[in-house]
Amino acid sequence: MNDMMEDPVGDGKLVELKYKVIDVKTKSVLTEVEFPIGYVHGVNEILAPQVTSELEGKLPGDVIEVPIDCNKLFGPRDESLVITDRIENVPEEYREVGTSILMENDQGNTKSFLVTRVDENSVTIDGNNPLCGREVIFKLDIVSVRDATEEEIELGGPIGANPDISEIVGSDQKVKPVSG
Repeated sequence: MNDMMEDPVGDGKLVELKYKVIDVKTKSVLTEVEFPIGYVHGVNEILAPQVTSELEGKLPGDVIEVPIDCNKLFGPRDESLVITDRIENVPEEYREVGTSILMENDQGNTKSFLVTRVDENSVTIDGNNPLCGREVIFKLDIVSVRDATEEEIELGGPIGANPDISEIVGSDQKVKPVSG
């Protein structure tokens, strides 16, 4: 065995992994990342802290499953964040299920809403996290672990990675600009 293989996940390591998020009740895969995403452990929290802590000490090739109660993570669903509007009041580019809309309130705080329903008369958007109210399992497949370079530590992920780490962290939806 060469030393590369025996590199456990720890602070300052560049970790590449693939993951799936599986709904416990329906067993359906909610999110799947097929291309390994890289992050620097202990620097960049791209995953929930309880997931990150489970990765600590694991080796390349390990597959771990972390059950997460999204009620604890995101809080219960807030039905006041579900808004239905007449379709003519909604710009055309937002009339598609799965589109993410960044909204701004009077205090200048932004929140991402997801279009969840569209019919001929109305559009429904939901500001709850899509995982809200679900119990899921994060299934993580550790592809590789190595010492991160100083540059990578600064960036929090691999240099020139595609997609860029900030795109993953920011959102996995199509993001539309906030329009006044």
